Amino acid sequence: MAMTASELEAYIREAFPDAQIAIDDLAGDGDHYACTVVSEAFRGVSRVKQHQMVYNALQGHMGGKLHALALKTSAP
Repeated sequence: MAMTASELEAYIREAFPDAQIAIDDLAGDGDHYACTVVSEAFRGVSRVKQHQMVYNALQGHMGGKLHALALKTSAP
């Protein structure tokens, strides 16, 4: 079962309420997304840690309901 873009956004929004989020379904299958997340929570945090924070927000769905996520993160 694939994850919808709105489900993906809801997980991210729950963890980062202030975030600006842009999601593109790369293959049209709900399984491969590109996502840009801009949040104040990322200020002063390494890019690797930022990505880990987003993966944690997905509550274990990465690799299950969500197969691939091309992720860009930054602070405003």
